[in-house]
Amino acid sequence: MTRLRVPVQLRWSDMDAYGHVNNVEMLRLLEEARIEAFWRRPDAPDGVGAARTEDWPTAVLDGGPGATTTTLIARSEIEYLRPLDYRRDPVTIELWIGHLGGASIDVCYEVHDGGEPFARATTTVVLVDAASGVPRRMSEDERAAWQPYLEAPVELRRRRG
Repeated sequence: MTRLRVPVQLRWSDMDAYGHVNNVEMLRLLEEARIEAFWRRPDAPDGVGAARTEDWPTAVLDGGPGATTTTLIARSEIEYLRPLDYRRDPVTIELWIGHLGGASIDVCYEVHDGGEPFARATTTVVLVDAASGVPRRMSEDERAAWQPYLEAPVELRRRRG
């Protein structure tokens, strides 16, 4: 089982009136981990904001200005397992690929602090050609970078009516 483990710092503003991380903010934390893990850092002149050496091996998408690929979030589903109270230490978001399609990937997540997960989730990310606005096929380089992180998709509980 090969997973990416991305530390994400909570913000005081993530809390809601109940004293734990708000459900919408939890999706933002997942987004931060996803961007960290899958998007290359743009190079900048004179090394300002240049790509860091600790970029993830899965960071193969160009998110900078003029990128030829954009992404579309086609679906997000999250299961909250227990409240996540504010803490100064980062939480760890584990990511893996639950499905590699032709033009999309399912990114799976678990949010941890070393114990039982606070949440599990999945997001379908579609690769889109920036010029035409239509989905594009995954490149061989992208597939090769993501293949080692392919495992069974996250299992979310379903309530039956």
